[in-house]
Amino acid sequence: MQPTSPSVAAPAALLRRLALAGVLLCLIVVVLGAWVRLTDAGLGCPDWPGCYGHVTPDAAERKGSVDNYSPGWDFDSGKAWREMIHRYAATSLGLIIVVIAAIAIAYRRVRPVSVPFALTLLATVVGQGILGAFTVWWLVKPLVVVLHLIGGLTTLSLLFWLWLTMRRRSGIVVPQPGATATRALDGARRAAVVATAVLGFQIILGGWTSTNYAAVSCPDLPQCQGQWWPANMDFSEAFVLWRGLDINYTGGVLEHPSRVAIHFTHRLGAIVASLAVLFAAWLALRNAPTALVRNGALWAVGGLTLQLLIGVLMVLEAFPLSLATGHNGGAALLLMSMLVLNRRLREA
Repeated sequence: MQPTSPSVAAPAALLRRLALAGVLLCLIVVVLGAWVRLTDAGLGCPDWPGCYGHVTPDAAERKGSVDNYSPGWDFDSGKAWREMIHRYAATSLGLIIVVIAAIAIAYRRVRPVSVPFALTLLATVVGQGILGAFTVWWLVKPLVVVLHLIGGLTTLSLLFWLWLTMRRRSGIVVPQPGATATRALDGARRAAVVATAVLGFQIILGGWTSTNYAAVSCPDLPQCQGQWWPANMDFSEAFVLWRGLDINYTGGVLEHPSRVAIHFTHRLGAIVASLAVLFAAWLALRNAPTALVRNGALWAVGGLTLQLLIGVLMVLEAFPLSLATGHNGGAALLLMSMLVLNRRLREA
């Protein structure tokens, strides 16, 4: 690998650190978002970006703005603080991404990172802010909540891909020579891309399950409602994306049969996604020309194992908050492990 020129080294090193900080903070934001959603704190503050017109819930309560700002709204200090902590973290993440975009533009001639990539990252986080506002304004509408989840994981993926790219350019990762022809890895590359797409769809199903309060609809395992194929499922209402405005979705609005259908679909998706990830990892291990590719495949298997373990324990332990929140974090880690596998197969 050619040494990096001094004109590129400084901004590249700074971008690498910023990308890593962004990845870690974005992971925290994703987990905090799950925590807020699972504790019904998404409407802890009825306005956006402040809380009852103030920067902190305490200031709103101290200055008597709660009743004046939103008469009749039940103020819950704990929920308000959970929502605002999530917003503070998301705002900090947005500032990191603004700096990344600014550096990419300022050093566009030496191209430490692609300007279109940096602007795409910036547009994604701006879109996240807009979706965050509509999550509140439209009373945690499931479609908006799921889109917000997609945006958060897209932001995480872009930041993580940027960090992987900067590591590669900085010489931290040096591919080992291998004799396997590129053509032999084509199948593994395609399988990894497909598995990542299937996993993304499964994560969307998980978000739909959570935001419709369908997680507890199948309290047993491996069966659901004591049946391999529950007889009381209603798919006609389970996946209706739009139900109009002025509906408060806190606590969910679907009947039990619809929630069972959602949960059961998520379980079926977990089987398909697991098989796709395992198949991609198996092909990568079988044709791996380097230790990096093999390690990437093992990371994918490890991430899948962790996520499945959390999912099983979550059902067996009656859906405690810690495991339910961890399940969202596990999904993010599994997605990141698949990005590692894709990246290393691409470099191979």
